[in-house]
Amino acid sequence: MIAFGGAPAVTSSTRRALGWGVGVGIAQAAVALAFWWLDLAAIHALMIALIAAVYVGFAVSDGRTNVIAAESTVVLAFVIAAAVAVTVTPWLLVAIYLGHGAKDLWQHRTRFVRGTRWWPPFCFAVDITVALIVAAQILLNAQFHP
Repeated sequence: MIAFGGAPAVTSSTRRALGWGVGVGIAQAAVALAFWWLDLAAIHALMIALIAAVYVGFAVSDGRTNVIAAESTVVLAFVIAAAVAVTVTPWLLVAIYLGHGAKDLWQHRTRFVRGTRWWPPFCFAVDITVALIVAAQILLNAQFHP
């Protein structure tokens, strides 16, 4: 089903994916706090790399060389940006999560990678939720030490 403007319609499965994404985003932010002896920026950098790498798996499943190359390049960019965030500013982590969320929206709209139906809205919700929590933690002077 296509909604106005060529974007995928918001279906009940999309709403469920968004709801689960918010829940997983909250859990992901909480997991970062479980490693109290490590800097939060380092933990989020590792999580960003993990999240981005999942898309390589979807690209491999898709099987098209251009999709694999594009997703691998995006992963490399997110890993480099996350590594920079560890030493520069934790606000870059917020920007990276938001950027990945924007990529998820683009992917959901264009269906660039085949076979990910519910995953982009889910990951979008995770990314936005974690970005908001990280921003709140920074503002509350949580344990970010770039």
